[in-house]
Amino acid sequence: MLENETKDVESQKVKEDPLTKAIGSIGKWQIWICFVVFLVKFPVAWHQMSIIFLAPPVNFTCADHATEAFDNQCYANCSSYKYDHSIFKETIVSQWDLVCDRQWLKNLTQTVFMLGILVGNMVFGHLSDRYGRRMPFLAAVFLQLISGVTTAYSVNWYMFTTLRFLLAVATGGTMVTSFVLTMELIGAKYRESVGIIYQIPFNLGHLTLPVFGYYLRDWNMFQLAISLPSVLFLSYYYLLPESPRWLLTAGKTQEAIKIMETAAKRNGLSTDGLASFTQKIVVDVGSKTEEHASFIALFRTPRLRARTLAICFNWFVCGLCFFGVSQYIGHVSGNIFTNVAISAAIQVPGTLISIYANRVLGRKITLISSNCVTGFSCLLIIVIPHSGVSHLTLGCIGLWGMSISFATVYLYAGELFPTIVRNSGVGLSSTVARIGSMVAPFVATLGQSTPWLPPLAFGIIPLVGAGLCIILPDTRGKKLPDTLEEGEA
Repeated sequence: MLENETKDVESQKVKEDPLTKAIGSIGKWQIWICFVVFLVKFPVAWHQMSIIFLAPPVNFTCADHATEAFDNQCYANCSSYKYDHSIFKETIVSQWDLVCDRQWLKNLTQTVFMLGILVGNMVFGHLSDRYGRRMPFLAAVFLQLISGVTTAYSVNWYMFTTLRFLLAVATGGTMVTSFVLTMELIGAKYRESVGIIYQIPFNLGHLTLPVFGYYLRDWNMFQLAISLPSVLFLSYYYLLPESPRWLLTAGKTQEAIKIMETAAKRNGLSTDGLASFTQKIVVDVGSKTEEHASFIALFRTPRLRARTLAICFNWFVCGLCFFGVSQYIGHVSGNIFTNVAISAAIQVPGTLISIYANRVLGRKITLISSNCVTGFSCLLIIVIPHSGVSHLTLGCIGLWGMSISFATVYLYAGELFPTIVRNSGVGLSSTVARIGSMVAPFVATLGQSTPWLPPLAFGIIPLVGAGLCIILPDTRGKKLPDTLEEGEA
């Protein structure tokens, strides 16, 4: 009985976060900041998925052979190629002859981009811990604008790939800083929902990408068009506040008080005694001595090691299958613009359903179910006779499953790892997901030589991920583990 009362008191303390009490869990101020920050996810989606229209499937023939038809055949000692410009005026494939023995360069470009996202996550994650959330975020936005625009004027593949790497570093930077800033302003009660809703602007960005591709059939103009909107984000220098939570931990109390007063007033809360209340928060923060351990600690004990490997593999599944299936759908026969638009549109309800599913079914059942949806739908592509409509439908169902899985693994990893290694654990998981996304373009384009290979890979791997979920505990409604001992238990 006494033990239960103690747990109730502890959970009450968790609920009564002092900063949340001062500015509110969510109100007009937080909603405005979230709206402003969420807009950044549009360019994140545009740049991550742009390879679909920068390097779409293009029919070609060797100019040295006297043939009018585009036979897509590779001949030895072919000096130049002719391309079908009926759909796209110019792509990076037709401009730099990324076909036949140079086709792998097209995939390498996207792999290098995903490596840049990983580097950006790590670099800007470190900078945001050291210098605050706001300035690294603004630096990432500025770098995204400059590198994105200059990429459109690339004169060769090497320049294009190098600039795209810098663009990816910046994009990874905006992703990590914007997510951290948002989560630090929202009360614990609403973090789960807001954390999942945070994915929807990415889905909408993916949905609007075919519009750019349809009206801008030249890759230079397309790249320029998806980069220039970042000019608007320079206004964030005036619109975006620093995280008061970070300011308090950094000892910048007066700056934190000003922002908290603004937030409280906007949310209709009293600001009386806010200064003295803030001093109490600073004392509480200063008295907490956090223990830290490296991610290697996750592999020392058998149960925690097994769970770490299982959740990391599921992040790999999400990185590989989400970006791989998205690119694969762009290669399915039919109208590429319609195919991509449909595959993007189905992700929005998937993300919203994941909120309900995680609350009702829990993390474990939701992740197993969504992985199975993706796995079986992709395997059916092999069985069902080749048809543009049927393969597109099954591919979209697979992508819908991944949209639920991606939102779920974010929550799952945050709740599964003990507090002292939570950042390291989530960082490791995210790194594994990026490795999956780096492999994805090579798997997606295997279909050009062996049609059944991509759906086989995208079918089996999620099912393995679903099987590994069996060893994971369901963390819904459970107290977060703080120590390695609690994580093991």
